[in-house]
Amino acid sequence: MSVPELDEARGRTARLQAGMRASGIPVAVFTDQASIAYLAGFWGYLGVEFGRPTCLVVPGDGDPVVITPGLETEMVRAMTWVLDVRGWDDAGQRSWARVLADVLGEAPSAIWLEARRIPAILRSYFGERYKGVPLGDIGPHLDRLRMIKSEFEIGVMRQAGRIAGAMMAAAEGSLREGAREFESALAVIEAGTRTAAGFLTEAGRERFVSPLIHNLQILQSGGDTSMVHRRASMRAYRRGDPVYFCFCNMIDFRQYKLGFDRMFHIGEVSEADARVQQAAIDAQAAAISAIRPGVRAEEVAAAADEVYAARGYQTGYRTGRAVGMSCLETPELKPGDKTVLEPGMTFAVDGGISVDGITAGRIGDTVVVTEAGCEFLTDYPRGILVTGA
Repeated sequence: MSVPELDEARGRTARLQAGMRASGIPVAVFTDQASIAYLAGFWGYLGVEFGRPTCLVVPGDGDPVVITPGLETEMVRAMTWVLDVRGWDDAGQRSWARVLADVLGEAPSAIWLEARRIPAILRSYFGERYKGVPLGDIGPHLDRLRMIKSEFEIGVMRQAGRIAGAMMAAAEGSLREGAREFESALAVIEAGTRTAAGFLTEAGRERFVSPLIHNLQILQSGGDTSMVHRRASMRAYRRGDPVYFCFCNMIDFRQYKLGFDRMFHIGEVSEADARVQQAAIDAQAAAISAIRPGVRAEEVAAAADEVYAARGYQTGYRTGRAVGMSCLETPELKPGDKTVLEPGMTFAVDGGISVDGITAGRIGDTVVVTEAGCEFLTDYPRGILVTGA
């Protein structure tokens, strides 16, 4: 029986191998969790941070091999399309280093690694075990493959967008004078989890997909609103408070991530807050209007920066970034990135500015590039939002 996720992963790996052969790359070793999920169709929740690396070895010709801790092999075999799954032990003769050496052989002509993502424990291993063997960077090759999302991927990201919308509605519904930031975070987590569960069953591969929305909620309110990545605290809301919610590190559905941000104001909004927030809204709108096939990534950023400059503001933030199985993919919407946009690229597009260390404007959405321009994958009102009166 065909499994869409695995068919996608198998096809991606075949395209990667074709590119490797064309470039003369004999073998690549993937160690980043998102890269392994993208190619092999499985993921774990405890890994190298516990001293237990998982690797996917992909030859230019031949079948891939998964190397994973022995205690993970049962789940990995049930999730992946890769047939050769080799477990390793924490002690004894079956260490991960020995198993990896068995797969790569004594003297490979070259090994290609994810230079920007490889954990230190593995970087040290390759530097010591394979002295004299040329080490290439497979990262850019995989990045190019991941730029354009398939219809299946975009479908999953649309579902993630609906989950995000439910989270934001719960965030807004939690706002009132006297309520505390952490209570908003709990409301967000419950709404997102229940919405995600509605897309899942307990059958087949879906038994490995957790609906649970988690991570520390990025949330700032009052005088801390310009502290972009402060987390939800015990602070109680007051009338007139701006409250900023960012879901960039929380929306993770079937391994796909989105960017999504909104700023709310409790009961009323000051003139200064409204002015800065409107600048962020207008800058984001300008950026999104500029997104279409054939435009360079840096041109999208320039469209937003023109709005800020016209309002007398200066920002050092990038305007956006590609998203998918990682929160940060290629390309980025910032000066100097000359990547030409194509249909199927997906971006988190932000409006963001901080003024005087206190006042801030924030808004963010995820879009997919289409033949005609772009389409929102996240949806929530985009004006100045006053709530909780």
